[in-house]
Amino acid sequence: MTDAANGPSFPGDGREPVLAAGAIYLRPAERRDIPLFVRWFTDRRTTRTLMLASPLSDAMEERWFERILDAHGKDVWHYVICLRSDDRPVGGIDLREVDLRNGSASLGIAIGDPDDTGQGYGTAALRALIGFGFGELRLERIQLDVYDFNERAR
Repeated sequence: MTDAANGPSFPGDGREPVLAAGAIYLRPAERRDIPLFVRWFTDRRTTRTLMLASPLSDAMEERWFERILDAHGKDVWHYVICLRSDDRPVGGIDLREVDLRNGSASLGIAIGDPDDTGQGYGTAALRALIGFGFGELRLERIQLDVYDFNERAR
């Protein structure tokens, strides 16, 4: 559970997350998440299926975070995947290149810690985000670019 200084806590506080499915809910990224993102995206086990060619630094993530803040709700919707049971972040998911006029978007997803893969968190996060994309944003197409060796994504 997170405390008041670190952000909202959902389990047991009576609120229902807006974007949720199964064991997870989605929340916007916060500045406090940056060190976690850097840890996740400097681990080859996580990045081998992503389009990252080199490790990320705190400064690079800070710059990315500022761009996400400016773009969120326009052509990007980025969320942190958190467990309902204890609010622990387990990954990130986003809709990007969102074109509301043509009803299309691309999707990105990563489970950060390799120990959290294979638990169904990614599948649940996809359900929540795709429901949002097709339902709330009224998209008609959502695509995912995937490497042929990435069986889970395929």
